[in-house]
Amino acid sequence: MAMAQVRDVAARAGVSPATVSNALNHPEKVSEATRERVQAAIEELGYVRNDAARQLRQRQNRAVGMIVLDVANPFFADVASGAEKSLGEMNRPLLLGNSGQDRQRELTHLRLFEEQRVSGLLISPVGDVLTRLRRLKEHGTAVVIVDRKSGADEFSSVSTDDRLGGRLAAEHLIAQGRRRIAVIGGPMGIRQVAHRLAGADAAAAEHDGVSVRMSDTGAMDVGSGRQATRELLDLSPGERPDAIFATNDLVALGVLQELARTGVRVPEDIALIGYDDIEFAASATVPISSVRQPAAEMGERAAELLVSAIEDPDSPVQHPVFTPTLVPRESTVGA
Repeated sequence: MAMAQVRDVAARAGVSPATVSNALNHPEKVSEATRERVQAAIEELGYVRNDAARQLRQRQNRAVGMIVLDVANPFFADVASGAEKSLGEMNRPLLLGNSGQDRQRELTHLRLFEEQRVSGLLISPVGDVLTRLRRLKEHGTAVVIVDRKSGADEFSSVSTDDRLGGRLAAEHLIAQGRRRIAVIGGPMGIRQVAHRLAGADAAAAEHDGVSVRMSDTGAMDVGSGRQATRELLDLSPGERPDAIFATNDLVALGVLQELARTGVRVPEDIALIGYDDIEFAASATVPISSVRQPAAEMGERAAELLVSAIEDPDSPVQHPVFTPTLVPRESTVGA
């Protein structure tokens, strides 16, 4: 059966196609009785308007694209949820893409959103995509960088002070008497990871006898945490860390699993702290200390900045930076 068209709705409602269009797009131009007749005809015929065609005629797309580093990470799910909530209040749908920390997948999503002519893009970059983002902007697509500060003056960004977050994690471990800190995460090409390590290094440098070693992983997931922990446990007793700072909570969960499997006590033998403060961290077999990022709030703020840039391309570029907070739990301070 052929899909109902505007002319079919008009005929059923006894109005002109132009009146149907006004009822859908400019309801203030038609009477309430006419709107009700048009709506009744739409429901009877099962009419679904072709929003893509309408936007093509108007040369605009209200949809916003978003590319996150890892959709399986609850932190990015919360960021996306915050953005979707804010955008929904402004009648703008969100299209979500997952780069999976893979540069090629990131470029594929960028190309797709460019083809779709989305009105704006929120992105947590993997690689150097500045040239592509500038091209999007030239073609009328607004861009906001999420979860890291923009290195380009022309794009607004929303981020957390990750250097401070890394410092908070290391200082907390040092305050518990730990002296050999292993930082697990990666790849180091992800700027957030590098900044968290830099913060931990800076804190360690202020204390005699404290050392930091980096275990660079290929991904920020549970499996990477387990593998890195196995390698650390193979070290000699004098080199083995007495504390681990995982640069996100998924990695921390993998660390905890491997420590439990090998009989290493947390925090008695090795203290553990993560980053992001996802829900799973608090509900782990040993509740994991973490550095909290306000994920949903970051998503909401990023969406607000993006819509401002969409509606006014000359709106000022802004770089709000959220402050991370320490959330101590049993994995560092004990029961």
